[in-house]
Amino acid sequence: MSRVVVIGAGVAGLATAGLLAKEGHDVVVLEKNDRVGGRAGTIERDGFRFDSGPSWYLMPEVFDHFFAMMGTSTAEQLDLVRLDPGYRVFRSPDSSDAADGPVTVPAGRDAVTRLFETLEPGSTGALDAYLDSAQHAGTMAQRYFLYNPFTRLRSLAAPDVLRALPRLAALLGTRLQAFAARRFRHPAIRQILGYPAVFLGTDPRSAPAMYHLMSALDLDQGVSYPQGGFWRVVERIEGLAREAGVRIVTGADVTGIRTQDIGGAPHATGVGWRDEAGHTHVESADIVVSAADLHHTETALLPRSLQSYPESWWARRTSGPGGVLVMLGVRGTLPQLPHHSLFFTDDWDANFDAIFGPSPSVPAPASIYVCRPSATDPDVAPADHENLFVLIPVPADVDLGGGGPDGSGSPRVEEAADAAIDQIAAWAGIPDLRERIVVRETKGPADFHADYRSWRGGMLGPAHILSQSAMFRAQNASRRVQGLFYAGATTAPGVGVPMCLISAELVLKRVRGDHSPGPLDEPVAGEAAR
Repeated sequence: MSRVVVIGAGVAGLATAGLLAKEGHDVVVLEKNDRVGGRAGTIERDGFRFDSGPSWYLMPEVFDHFFAMMGTSTAEQLDLVRLDPGYRVFRSPDSSDAADGPVTVPAGRDAVTRLFETLEPGSTGALDAYLDSAQHAGTMAQRYFLYNPFTRLRSLAAPDVLRALPRLAALLGTRLQAFAARRFRHPAIRQILGYPAVFLGTDPRSAPAMYHLMSALDLDQGVSYPQGGFWRVVERIEGLAREAGVRIVTGADVTGIRTQDIGGAPHATGVGWRDEAGHTHVESADIVVSAADLHHTETALLPRSLQSYPESWWARRTSGPGGVLVMLGVRGTLPQLPHHSLFFTDDWDANFDAIFGPSPSVPAPASIYVCRPSATDPDVAPADHENLFVLIPVPADVDLGGGGPDGSGSPRVEEAADAAIDQIAAWAGIPDLRERIVVRETKGPADFHADYRSWRGGMLGPAHILSQSAMFRAQNASRRVQGLFYAGATTAPGVGVPMCLISAELVLKRVRGDHSPGPLDEPVAGEAAR
């Protein structure tokens, strides 16, 4: 079988390496940082362990399928806890409906239906129709779009797709925010249904209504948490890759993709890389997979003549948001906050204009996300302390600066962090929150650029607007260099840990020459054992 070099040991790089090694290829992964995981990182300090990246465990069937492809199961690899409540929504104390208090979203459709009926009497039928439509859209997406390498147009001519064309066209031609607003009046319900667009790196006013499928994930399926956090997920994906024979080299900064003309066409033949001591190396390969940021791969690791996505292509793309991450160790308990919380501003449009508009700025106040994993996992904080992860979506702008320990980051990053802390304290009724902070770490757009070479310092990658989704997104193989493939959030199918796992399978399909649109057949038990 082939010798493969994978650039980057994030989730996509580790998953791609594992699948290819399981196939029998000889795989080495080169990671420039001193740890694996990429954006799914971890920070340990003073007895606290913070996930510094993903924290919502959604699309469990994607994890189930990946682990099955690796010859195991989710149950064998992870200890999942279903969260109930799923999350809580806080709104400004100055909101017209502030007297009603925060909205706590329970687990399961029946309980969610009762909640929505309380907020908006008579909404049960609309919610049932909305979630049924979301389930159908999600099933269609996984069967025909997410796992599709789009190497054969006839893969979209399946009878199911043709029958659903009118509905799919309507969903693609409508924006998510408008789609929800036509069906519900209550502002909190509209925000609950629109905010998942942010997890896709876009504005709910721009995201296709097709992405209402996200509501089937948190409102219908429910939200789970892997004990140990997402770092545990990374550890298991890494462990399975190593068990399959993958060699992982950290501190290995790839400086270029090497090519050679074979039969009149350029082929990938390996990479050049530099170690932490500054020594240069060459790793030869038959196949190169870059799971690094696609903009960096194309514009820094390839000569202009071999770039499928040159700088001029990126100039016409829309970035997802940047992020200010705030990780707090807090003395005492915080019963006001469940595992997941969302803090929504009243002026929804102004919030997204600040992030995505022509004159970007840090939103003030911001719509922010707060994770309190210590509500579920006793191992992420010392006794009688809490662990908080705060995400503030901001413009993708390296000039906002980076973070650091205990307020030492750039002024604009630390100002955003201070404002978020005060907002949480006021809206959730924790007046002494600031005084109880014993550990503080921040990260900003400049850190995303430095650590992950992310385009414009973005947190996620290109936004999931229509022109950057499915077959319109940058695909998983170079159009100029044979044997060069791409995986990760900046390529197809998109952002998020489940999408990174799917991108790994798309690379496997490309290497196999498989043009099928859905998930690959899982190995039977006997095959997995071999």
